[in-house]
Amino acid sequence: MKKLLIIAIAFAQAIAVSAQETYEMATIETPDLNGTARYVGMGGAMEALGADLSTISSNPAGIGLFRRSQASVSFGFVSQAGAEETRDVSPTRMSFDQAGFVLSTNTSENKVSFFNFAFNYSKSRNFSQILSAANSAYNGSSQNKQTFGKIRSGIVTDSNDNTYTPVDYTYFNANGNGLLNVLGDTCFDATEYGMDRGVKGYIGNFDFNISGNIQNRVFLGLTVGIKDVHYEASSLYGETLVDFKGQTLGIAMSDERIISGTGFDVKAGAIIRPIETSPFRIGAWVSSPTYYKLRSSMFTALATSDTGMGSITTEETYRYKFYTPWKFGLSLGHTVGQSLAIGASWEYADYNATNPRIDEGGYYDGWYGNYYEHTSKDECMARNVKESLKGTHTLKVGAEFKPTPEFALRLGYNYVSAMYKDGGYKDPSVWSLGNYYTSQTDFTNWKATNRITAGLGYSSKNFFADVAYQYSTQKGDFYPFTNGTFSYKNAEDKTVSIENIPQITEVKNNRHQLLVTLGYKF
Repeated sequence: MKKLLIIAIAFAQAIAVSAQETYEMATIETPDLNGTARYVGMGGAMEALGADLSTISSNPAGIGLFRRSQASVSFGFVSQAGAEETRDVSPTRMSFDQAGFVLSTNTSENKVSFFNFAFNYSKSRNFSQILSAANSAYNGSSQNKQTFGKIRSGIVTDSNDNTYTPVDYTYFNANGNGLLNVLGDTCFDATEYGMDRGVKGYIGNFDFNISGNIQNRVFLGLTVGIKDVHYEASSLYGETLVDFKGQTLGIAMSDERIISGTGFDVKAGAIIRPIETSPFRIGAWVSSPTYYKLRSSMFTALATSDTGMGSITTEETYRYKFYTPWKFGLSLGHTVGQSLAIGASWEYADYNATNPRIDEGGYYDGWYGNYYEHTSKDECMARNVKESLKGTHTLKVGAEFKPTPEFALRLGYNYVSAMYKDGGYKDPSVWSLGNYYTSQTDFTNWKATNRITAGLGYSSKNFFADVAYQYSTQKGDFYPFTNGTFSYKNAEDKTVSIENIPQITEVKNNRHQLLVTLGYKF
C-alpha cells in the first residue's frame, strides 16, 4: 500500500505565485445588462443607434452620435425572485448603476462633424445572489468522500501538492473523528447535503471615450476602461453522514471569500450610414481582453455535530491574474422619422479562451527604477477551462416609439447563450495553484439567460427622465462536488474503486430590476 504522509502542519504558507480556478474566473468575467434606463429598456440594442452613454462600454462609436453635451445618473432596485434572506444577504437591494457625461464639440462650419469626449461609470456586474440547494446523497456519495478518494488514490500525497485544497485540509484534520479513515478502505457514507450561499458586491466600470464623425456618415470611437472588482461570498455547506456504528453525524463547512482588484481593457468601434439619404446604420466593434489583477482572501471552517471535536479552520490571502477573451460585435439600427427607432445587436465572446495566469513575481530595475512583473499561462487550469467553458452569443433587439416628441415607449429582449458546457466540471485533480486555493467543491453549470425589458421616457429641451424594468431568468445545475471514480490498492494489494456521484439540483436565478435615469442636456 502506498504510504501516505500524515500532515501535522498548517494548511499553507503564503507563497509568491498563484493562479485561479475555472468557475471562479467565470463568475468575474460575465457581465449583466445594465446602464441607463433607456439602454436597458431597449434590451441594450443600441450599438448602431448610438447617442446613449451606455454604448461607451459596448460600441464606443455610439458616443460619436451625440450633438449636444449631457450628463446623467441612474439608480434603482434589484430583487431576486423566490429567494429568502440568507448569510446576511437580502434578496432586494438598492443599486447605484450609472453616472457620466459627454462633451460634444462641433468641428465643422456646416455642423455635420463633431468631436466628443465622454466619461461614464457603470455597474457592469451586480453579484447579489442567494443560492440554496439541497438533495439526497446518491449511494453515500459526499464531499468528504471526494477528499478521501483524492488522498487514497494519490491525487494528494503531500501538503505542498497543488491538488490539496482548504476543503481537503479541514476534512483531513478532522480524521480524529474517523471522517476520512485514510488508512482504511472506507469512509462514512452521506444521506443528504444542503448549501446556502449569499453573494454581494459588484464590478464598476470607469470608461473614458473619445469619438467623432466624418460628414455625419462615419462614426468612430475608442474607449479605455478600468474595472473595480468587489466580491463577497458567504457559504454554509452541510452533509449528514452515517458512521460505522449506524449513527448520524452532521458536518457543517463555512466558507467566507472576498475578491477585490482591478481590470483594464480597450474597445474600438465604428458606425456607418451606407446610404447618404437613409438613417439606416451598421455598427461593429471589438473589445480587447480584460486584464484582471486581483486579490482573494478566504476563511474556511469545518465542524461536526460531535462535540468532542472543535472546528478545523484555515485561512489564506493570495494574488492572481487572468485574462478574459476578446469580444466582437455587429449591430443594425434604423429610425423612421422622429417617432420610431429599432435596433438589433449580436456579440460573441469565446470563454473557452479564458487565460489563467501564474504570477511568477518580478524584478526591480535599479538603473531605471522600474519594477517588472512576469506571468505565464497556467496550462493545467487552461485545459479545464477548455473542457468546461464555451463561446457565448449575445442577441439584443429593441424598439423605441414616441407618440409625441416628449414621451417615449420602449421594449427590448436580450438573450445570452450558456457559457458552460453540459459536461463542464470543477476538476479536483488539476495540478494548479488555482485548485490549491479553492475553498469550495461545488459548482453550477448555468444555462442560457433570457431578459425582457420595458421602459418609459420623458424629454424636454434640457431635462430628461427615463425608467426601465428588466426581468431576467436563468436556470442552472448545481453540483455539490465533482463526479469522480477513485482507485487505489488496499492492504491486501487489491485494487479498490470508489464512485462518488453527486445528486444534481436544479437552481434558478430570476431577477427583477427597476431602474431610473435622470439627465440634463447642455
